[in-house]
This record gives sequence, C-alpha cells and structure tokens, in this order.
Amino acid sequence: MALVTSTEMFKKAYDGGYAIGAFNVNNMEIVQAITEAAAELKSPVILQASAGARKYANSIYLVKLVEAAVELHPELPIVLHLDHGADFATCKDCVDNGFTSVMIDYSSHSFEENIAESKKVADYAHEHGVVVEAELGTLAGVEDDVKVADDKAMYTDPDQVEEFVKRTGVDSLAIAIGTSHGAYKFKPGTNPKLRLDILAEVAKRLPGFPIVLHGSSSVPQEYVKIINEHGGALKDAIGIPEDQLREAAKGAVCKINIDSDLRLGLTAGVRKHFVEHPDHFDPRQYLTDGRSNVKDIVAHKIVDVLGSNNKI
Repeated sequence: MALVTSTEMFKKAYDGGYAIGAFNVNNMEIVQAITEAAAELKSPVILQASAGARKYANSIYLVKLVEAAVELHPELPIVLHLDHGADFATCKDCVDNGFTSVMIDYSSHSFEENIAESKKVADYAHEHGVVVEAELGTLAGVEDDVKVADDKAMYTDPDQVEEFVKRTGVDSLAIAIGTSHGAYKFKPGTNPKLRLDILAEVAKRLPGFPIVLHGSSSVPQEYVKIINEHGGALKDAIGIPEDQLREAAKGAVCKINIDSDLRLGLTAGVRKHFVEHPDHFDPRQYLTDGRSNVKDIVAHKIVDVLGSNNKI
C-alpha cells in the first residue's frame, strides 16, 4: 500500500466513534516505534512532521523513512502530514515532495487572512490529490516554531466555522477547546478541562466534518519521574486528561495530535540507560530503550485513548 490521504480514515473514524493518532516524527527510531505499534494493533496512523522536524532531519530523509515504513507494513494505512505549515510556500513544498496531507496554520492572523491563505493552499493541494487541514482559534504553549502566550490563546468561535470551511474548501479543521502545546501545559493542582461544549456546537454546525485536536499530549508522570531520577530537571507539569480526549474521540474529533509524550518516553529510556550502563556508547543500545518506550506509549494511546485498534 502506498501512502494514503486521511479522507477515508476520517470518514470511518467519524462514523465509528474513534480518532486517528497523529504522531510527530523526527528520526528513524520514532517512525519505527509508531508504525510497529500501529501494525501490531491494526490501527491506521498519521505520521506528521513539524517545521522543527523538517529543519532537523530534512524533509527528504523524513519522506524516505516513512516510505520505508510503508514498504515494511503494506497492510497499514499511513498518512504523511505536514504539521503547522506556516504559509503557502511551506505547504506547496510538502505537496510537491511526497506529503499526502498538509496543515496550513494561519490562525494567528485575521479571519479574512486565514481564509485567503487556507483557500490558496487547499486549491493547490487538491489539484495534486493532497488533503488540507486548517485551524480556527489559537492554542497556548510552545511547539517548535509555534509559540503562543496564555493571554493570546483563543477558543474557536463556533459562529465562524461554517463560513470558514465553506469559503476555504479545507478537508478538516483544528479547533481550540483547551488543549495546549508542549510538555508544560498546566501546573500541578489545576484541573484541565476541555470545552466539550464548544466541540459539540462545532459538530452541530458542521455535521459529519472531521475535527482535529492539537496539543493533546497527557505528559505521563511515570516518564517525567524517570527522567528526573536519572539526571533530568523537568519542571512539574500535567497534560490533557486522557478520559476527556477519549470522550472527544467518540464524537466529531477524528485526529488527535501527540508529540510531547513521545519525546518524554524516548528521553526517559535514554537517560535511564546511561545511568544503568555508564560504559555504553553505542547509539543502538540506548536508542533501543528509548524506542521501546515510544512504542509502549503509542500502543497505549491507540487502545485506551483513540480507540483506533482493530480498524484495518
């Protein structure tokens, strides 16, 4: 099976009351961990590359790594997605170089500017058989080049979604309902709550239309603890409650983005390995432990959060 778009994935997910995991990839080990877990659990999957990943690994490397996963797991539907494309030029480059899905994130601009740039991307991508995600509302937090202060974050306005989708022609819509980018989402003692009422209103305005949640890592405390016990110094933080994500996945949310949790798992494995084996210097040794953690995390998300197992 070649790389696919998310069109059929999202239709099945919407009708079936589950979501597809969109996991950020930066290197070979992360690609391997995600796709091995997805293949074993018979789950469709989205592999996505951010601006930071493309800068670090180069798009050509990322595309070839994902193509290798497709070859190794021919039964597995895999989408290669651009996460947070900053402008038309970035999205065009990915469309032209093998991505099957792109996100144009013009959410920090005015409503009309967001519509204009998103339509431009959608028109070009659709001509080349590629699907497009756009965003309305702005998430707080930090992820690579995306940096939004808490006081600049904005919930999605349900009154705008119908006009936005109609005028842009995009295929899915990322909305802001209380998720946040990065590992330091909320301070301990807070009670993070997704605005499921906004999600419900958006779904009412856009029946059958796939909705996306960004910034949906849950910051698993077991990995934070391992990191800090083995030389790390992560600040206290908590993420998005997984039960709320599962509730969102039962409705209109068809794609849930997860990045920070994978980074935490990989780092925990590497740090623990170095402490337990101070004589090791072979990357294959310590990256194997990091990769194993990432695979475990992805498997947990697929079964317990997304509900996308046994769907192929």
